[in-house]
Amino acid sequence: MKIISTLISATVALVLLGSTALAQEHTAKAHWGYTGHGSPEKWAELSPKNQMCGIGKNQSPINVTTSADADLEALTITYKNPSTSIINNGHTIQVNIQEGDTLGVDGISFELKQFHFHTPSENHIDNKSFPLEAHFVHLDKDGNIAVLALMFEEGQANANLAKIWEKMPLKAEETADTVLENIASALLPKEREYYRFNGSLTTPPCTEGVRWFVLKTPVSISKEQVAKFLELMKHPNNRPIQATNARVIIK
Repeated sequence: MKIISTLISATVALVLLGSTALAQEHTAKAHWGYTGHGSPEKWAELSPKNQMCGIGKNQSPINVTTSADADLEALTITYKNPSTSIINNGHTIQVNIQEGDTLGVDGISFELKQFHFHTPSENHIDNKSFPLEAHFVHLDKDGNIAVLALMFEEGQANANLAKIWEKMPLKAEETADTVLENIASALLPKEREYYRFNGSLTTPPCTEGVRWFVLKTPVSISKEQVAKFLELMKHPNNRPIQATNARVIIK
């Protein structure tokens, strides 16, 4: 009887050990996304590294409503270099840029690393959502982040965007080595007035301390171009609007 009891206890222990291992494996494989178990409201639960997604007070995106007027300095945007590759990472289409393009602000030079897209727009302007938003992501020499956001509004087809859409990989985790001359600069409007606020990355780990510059002037995109991007992503890839809290938005 004692032997049977011991065998049962050992079996239970093995089952529990196996369950723990499976749970740990599931946790290790937990991955963020925009739908299902990895959707934005669950990002903070997926990994300890994502805690700011849940407890942060300066999270992005936000509804941009002006709360202060200021004589903002002009952004020094020096985009001259071509793209090096276009990546479909399963979350967005990302265009990597050759080293050397910069955004100058606050006496600091931020180097452009890549830009990518969200549909619909993540940030809103005075409660208005846009069909597409591009984020130009920059780093300074100390690793500080600055993001320049560009809105697209429905209208004529965007010829520069079409160059990217023609080359973007159709499958997740694929990369296309693609040289598009002067593509970052070509996408931007001539008018460079902007809204400014402090925020975060809009994807895990939702790091705060990001300088955000949202251009006031949108550029055009056709309904067909929006549909092509959405079909590729299979669902919207925007994080919901976050609380502004005590932040000041400057124009």
